[in-house]
Amino acid sequence: MELSFAGKSVVVTGASRGIGLTIALSFARAGAGVAICARGKEGLDAAVAEIARHGSKVHGEVCDLGDEASTVKFITRAAAALGGIDVLVSNASGAGKGDDESAWFAGINVDLLGTVRATRAAVPFLGQSRGGAIVYISSIRGITGSARLPSYAAVKAAIINYTISQALALSNNGIRVNAIAPGSIEFPGGAWEKRKLEEPQLYEATVQRIPARRLGTAQEVANVALFLASDSASWVTGQAIVVDGGQIHT
Repeated sequence: MELSFAGKSVVVTGASRGIGLTIALSFARAGAGVAICARGKEGLDAAVAEIARHGSKVHGEVCDLGDEASTVKFITRAAAALGGIDVLVSNASGAGKGDDESAWFAGINVDLLGTVRATRAAVPFLGQSRGGAIVYISSIRGITGSARLPSYAAVKAAIINYTISQALALSNNGIRVNAIAPGSIEFPGGAWEKRKLEEPQLYEATVQRIPARRLGTAQEVANVALFLASDSASWVTGQAIVVDGGQIHT
């Protein structure tokens, strides 16, 4: 199924690499104008250049989603650069993976509140779109929990719950809201590539627990993001779609 986003404007947060960048590139290849943000300028500039090679209108901006003013400024400038917002993909993560105060704060402030801030700022623009859509990136750990990553799991669970609440709240605005809950995804520079090198036993044990016997790719997540944002998913809202090769069932 070919999905076209020609004439559409898409904002992707946390998109200098990995899942976020792959989603942004996929929308660009489908004809959308794309705005992205990240905390690091070097990675952001490289991502903007890569997206621009697809001939799409692209806007990139350094943004701290842990700060409300920075988030509002980015979303407002993105809308101005693209001529509106039709799709918001909230992907940014504070990478809070432990159980100490800093891990909890990073997850709550960036993953959760960053999503809330971006949504609030984008809703006025999405409401002007003919079929606005929001896609949040959560995790299967938000469904299963995790003894090893309790703060991360709790925050991702909150995002799934927020997805349902926003789907209900924004339905009268013509805005659909869904989430994706990926399993273990491997990409260059990502956590699983690092574990493959530094913790090969953990990596291999994880692979063996997945019925598909491999980790997922960022493109496999991006494919679902495009579907959820498209008119083909016009009757889908308030859902958390698991993309994990069956991992959640083991």
